[in-house]
Amino acid sequence: MGDAIELNAGGYRAVVDPRGAALRRLTWRDRDLVWPYSGTEGPTAFQGQFLAPWPNRIADGRYVFAGTEYRLPVTEPARGTALHGFAHGEPWRTTGAAPDRAALALDLAGVPGYPFRLELAVDYTLDAADGLAVRVRARNAGASPAPYGNGFHPYLRVGGALADAVLRLPGSLRLPVDGRLLPAGPPEPVAGTEHDFRVPRRVGATVFDTAFTGLDRGPDGLAWSVLSGGGTSVGLWADRSYGWLQVFSADGLPEGLHRSGLAVEPMTCPPNAFASGHDLTVLEPGAEARSAFGIRVVDAAP
Repeated sequence: MGDAIELNAGGYRAVVDPRGAALRRLTWRDRDLVWPYSGTEGPTAFQGQFLAPWPNRIADGRYVFAGTEYRLPVTEPARGTALHGFAHGEPWRTTGAAPDRAALALDLAGVPGYPFRLELAVDYTLDAADGLAVRVRARNAGASPAPYGNGFHPYLRVGGALADAVLRLPGSLRLPVDGRLLPAGPPEPVAGTEHDFRVPRRVGATVFDTAFTGLDRGPDGLAWSVLSGGGTSVGLWADRSYGWLQVFSADGLPEGLHRSGLAVEPMTCPPNAFASGHDLTVLEPGAEARSAFGIRVVDAAP
């Protein structure tokens, strides 16, 4: 594992962590656009982490794929789930570096409960006008089909308290969940609920630990989420591969970290997708899947 990689372009600065191919920091004119973490303390609540070969939760760490049952380590004991895959804890190789770019790779050669071989690559690019773009590639390097999903876990941050920030979310549907934050039925319309932020409004006391889908997209296929406050608007875009957004308001974190940012997590599949098969990607041998998202300063309505 190498040292952190610093990128610069115009008023933007990013710090990329080779452990987990994570986004440690992103600033614009010295203002934090995401909740950062230090190299000595490491991330809290998955700040900036890349989540693969699945995002979110798998109930009891159990799933059946191609007729075979697999058991993953339960990494969230309180809820009895396997949480956020393995890639975030692994030392990645740096395969390319420039003042405005960092490329990292990881060969996932099979772990308990996931005996599939994946070649993963994450490419960070920083641009003076367009901010940060993150591109993901996954290739099945094994001899049999493999289940796959990915997500990222950045916490957007602007000046002032989260309650005072103005939020726009593109999700027209939300996933109902049970007490373990696992799916409790099909997605439901957000219209008329406290989680309808398709028209920008203050976050206020709204609590999020919510998966959204039915994402509104522009002609370019991108779905935008925007958080505004303290004179800054930060936008996160996600391409069509990301059909889901998990939004988490950091409620319940230890004192001093409570509601310290708003996680807006692009995901290729919903919670428990390995078990349900819903929006699950199945990679045939030699096949690739690609995803992209980005973060930049925007006008309030990009």
